[in-house]
Amino acid sequence: MSRERNVVAAKPTRNDVQGALELAVFAGGRVTRHPLPAEGRVSLGRSPENDVPIDDSSVSRRHAIIHLGPPIAIEDLGSANGTRLRRERSAGPTTKLVELQPEQGKTVELSVGDAVNLGSTLIVILPREGAASAAPGQGQGQPIVLDPAMERLYALAERVAGAPITVLLLGETGAGKEVLAEHIHRRSPRAQGPFVRLNCAALSESLLESELFGHERGAFTSAVQAKPGLLETAEKGTVLLDEVGELPPSIQVKLLRVLEERKVMRVGGLSPRPIDVRFISATNRDLAAEVKRGAFREDLFFRLNGIALTIPPLRARISEIAPLARSLADRTASALGRPAPAFARETLAALEAHGWPGNIRELRNVIERAVVLSGGDTLLPEHLLLDAAAALPPVEARPTAAPAEPRPAAAPEAAAPAGTVPPAEGGGGLRGELDAIERKRIVDALEQCAGNQTQAAALLGMPRRTFVARLSAYGIPRPRKGKGTR
Repeated sequence: MSRERNVVAAKPTRNDVQGALELAVFAGGRVTRHPLPAEGRVSLGRSPENDVPIDDSSVSRRHAIIHLGPPIAIEDLGSANGTRLRRERSAGPTTKLVELQPEQGKTVELSVGDAVNLGSTLIVILPREGAASAAPGQGQGQPIVLDPAMERLYALAERVAGAPITVLLLGETGAGKEVLAEHIHRRSPRAQGPFVRLNCAALSESLLESELFGHERGAFTSAVQAKPGLLETAEKGTVLLDEVGELPPSIQVKLLRVLEERKVMRVGGLSPRPIDVRFISATNRDLAAEVKRGAFREDLFFRLNGIALTIPPLRARISEIAPLARSLADRTASALGRPAPAFARETLAALEAHGWPGNIRELRNVIERAVVLSGGDTLLPEHLLLDAAAALPPVEARPTAAPAEPRPAAAPEAAAPAGTVPPAEGGGGLRGELDAIERKRIVDALEQCAGNQTQAAALLGMPRRTFVARLSAYGIPRPRKGKGTR
């Protein structure tokens, strides 16, 4: 292991030409993204008091600090499991991977795209997505539409775009509802107007009302000046109400009035203001069922449901997975200053066999992580780190297609003792190292929770079904039901 004292720059940085940046955190099988300021310090650790809290048992409560300059650098705060930076170094005709570990109180300079391990958690600084981005993972421009069902859907959307009708987009999380909404806007007579998005689930009820409808000066304590709401700022354009099924009942009443009267009343205002906007709503909920349950107003549902367009999940659009993956890989490699990687046939087969419960958003995370971890010109299956529990979706959820070439089944292994870590598959490598770390975390969690699988899964921030699948995958004997187990 190579240790570096003081500030080290092992390769030219891109700090002088960078735009807005974000921090991608890969932990617990999930990816979270955090916008970074142009300068200052950002603390990382397990404590919620950090600027970026990371809920992972391998991360210390106050683990590290990112210094945003220029230059960008990371400082370890005396963490228990260390901070490690992996970086390529050229030595003649060959390139080797060197691991740098800053000492406590010292800093190591980072480049955009460098992979850093905080314990077993991976973090990467990446260029932030542009405000006018299209699909999750598709970037700006035309969406990738190859599946016959998607072609029919987009053809219908083209016809709908020219009419002043409200549109309700239905589909699973990450399936591409926002992309379709922006496509409708670009094809509509309002294309030159603004396209304004609002995530209805991201704000509290009071903030949501102020953001939607605006407020007058003095309407509440912090209202030092009047502010127009999103509905006013979208004049002559389109408003996307994402996660509209999460709207509180009081906001549903006011939104219904806006849809019927085409006027908005600011918080603290005395008279309504006319607006000229088009409404597109999106949700992953069954709003008809929510209406029957009494959780969503029926009259608002009918107002929003001028026409409903349902987007099929990615697992039903297998023909689009490879083109989407290549597009994502090209964009990520470009952001990291690398050539676009190739895909091994086995990698594409693994992508097409995966269930994609998170749809395009999950695909984007997987490909970005694979490009960061590969460090080479070809993406291999071990770079994907796919969740085995999601590899085989229900048969009825998959389209009729030629089955993938079967893979030989691995020989069963004897269960290892509870406190040991099995050797990495294939004699080692990054995947084997990460598997060993995860197995150790699972064993430790079971010991802390006295064998209670539900509590251990919650401790790791992992769904119980995934936790049980990992027990089988790593050959960890499941605790017998009894006292303390479940």
